[in-house]
Amino acid sequence: MIVASAFSGRLRGFNIIVTFLSFLDTPLLVPIVALYASGLGAEVTTIGLIVGVYSLTNTVASVVGGRLVDRFGAKWPLIGGLAGDALAMFAYSLARLPWHLALVRGFHGLGGGVVGPATMSITAETSAQHRRGRGMATYGMAIGMATLLGNAGGGIIGARLGYDYVFFLGGALLIVAFNLAVFMGGGQVRRTVTKRRFGEDLRRTGQLLTSGKLRLPYWSIFAQYFAFGAIVTLLPLHLRSLDLTSLHFSVLLASFAVVFVVVLLVFGHLSDSIGRVKPAALGIALAGAGVVTLPLSGTLPLMIGSMVLFGVGYGLFFPSLSALVADVTSPEEYGRATGLYHALLTVGVALGAPVMGWAASFLGTQLGLALSGIPLLVALGLAVGRLGRKQS
Repeated sequence: MIVASAFSGRLRGFNIIVTFLSFLDTPLLVPIVALYASGLGAEVTTIGLIVGVYSLTNTVASVVGGRLVDRFGAKWPLIGGLAGDALAMFAYSLARLPWHLALVRGFHGLGGGVVGPATMSITAETSAQHRRGRGMATYGMAIGMATLLGNAGGGIIGARLGYDYVFFLGGALLIVAFNLAVFMGGGQVRRTVTKRRFGEDLRRTGQLLTSGKLRLPYWSIFAQYFAFGAIVTLLPLHLRSLDLTSLHFSVLLASFAVVFVVVLLVFGHLSDSIGRVKPAALGIALAGAGVVTLPLSGTLPLMIGSMVLFGVGYGLFFPSLSALVADVTSPEEYGRATGLYHALLTVGVALGAPVMGWAASFLGTQLGLALSGIPLLVALGLAVGRLGRKQS
């Protein structure tokens, strides 16, 4: 059911602030975690494992956390996830050996995996269906702003003040989010959920994962982040071949993030008025075009144009398909459905980076980047096919 309108607005506002604060921690770490691991004596292979273990535990926690949201409501899993995240951020400063850091990264992924489905589930619960696209757009804006500010702030603070200040800032912000979540009051939507055995739970999760109604949003979010993982891995190498630096890479990522947030602000309501699939199909097409043209661009302005396309596309399809997940799922399974959505996002990055990095070692950086758009082309085919079935 949808949360009663008497407090849904207040709860939605609290949730957006909590989402922004709780999604800052990982972007804050992106510019520094590999350098921090190296400073602890980790070799290149070990650094890759340390960075990747977060994705592994986060994926599992997203699925399990979604089930907890369905069983107990979103509030208490959210509080638990935020507490775990805050402890992890402070624990980074205590690492003295690479394996210490790996343990902290794994624990951090567990907390973050619960926060995602909890906050997205609250967004679905507090948004009427005819305004759900707008609600998901606001949710996406909070994540986008956290990513933009976190990536910039983590690098600057780490370089100027030291890594510990990044960890302490992230932990302090998560404590603020924790306290806000505690006082969210009626944020826990009571549900009547049938208790299932573990095997039945797994079967139901598998049914959601393979559901025809959820195939488009699930595949699309995976495809977007598969491409993003490839971009983060290969674009710096492409820039180096053009005598450009990490500063230019930051400019390109910032272009993507800023455009993403602006499109959500201006067009976030679009799927509420013209349907979910049309803006999603247009967005997927633009995102795919941005990825394919990125390695063909030989100058920074042209690459910025490609990243703008990538950002516009994602800004169009994120609220549309996030709302679609809630539209085709019963409220009793919002947690599980949104948990899978967040898990596929993480899996996309975790696979896109190594798979396309391996492909680029044989095919070259430019072709590797271009081929990373193939999953988005498949997503476009799914969207066009769905439009065709609706029209017929």
